[in-house]
Amino acid sequence: MRTAEATRTTRETDIRADVTLDGTGTADVRTGGGFLDHMLDQVGRHGGMDLTLRASGDLDVDAHHTTEDAGLVLGTAVSRALGDRRGIRRYGHALIPMDETLARVVVDLSGRPYLVWRVAFPQDRLGGMDTELFREWFQAFAQTAGATLHAEVLYGTNAHHMAEGLYKALARALRDAVALDAAAGDAVPSTKGSLGEAGT
Repeated sequence: MRTAEATRTTRETDIRADVTLDGTGTADVRTGGGFLDHMLDQVGRHGGMDLTLRASGDLDVDAHHTTEDAGLVLGTAVSRALGDRRGIRRYGHALIPMDETLARVVVDLSGRPYLVWRVAFPQDRLGGMDTELFREWFQAFAQTAGATLHAEVLYGTNAHHMAEGLYKALARALRDAVALDAAAGDAVPSTKGSLGEAGT
């Protein structure tokens, strides 16, 4: 079982995440923010991973620190569960329709963090959360997961559908990327023999 935990404690947040990549999609998330919980539930459920995350943060200020740090901690746990990334498919992509919205996420578990974000939400707030924080979460997750992420909404008008479509697309893309490739055996999926170096 590829499993790991990660924690982060600062003056702003106290967060712990436990992840099992080869799970059943059971998610138990409590961040103090209902909409963020709903989005992270999607990552576990549709990513086929078991995920437990607990966060206590300075929500009296706003949701920024809790959202960003939740991304950092979950990304760290996923990276640790991957180990040296031997035998994984490495790449994954997903197109997710949510009624009028179509979201796409493409992921490369290269060890090199990078985010391309092509999303324009039609409103500034959603479920008590600033919509600009979704980009902050994806950036933080990419940073510590060692993932190149391209996330975009191809079209759509409903902000809830757009956000949920993005998290579901990330989940499905990750599900493919972390999967073990039987044909590859124990090989690292890189011509350089390791992931995380420039040019792999």
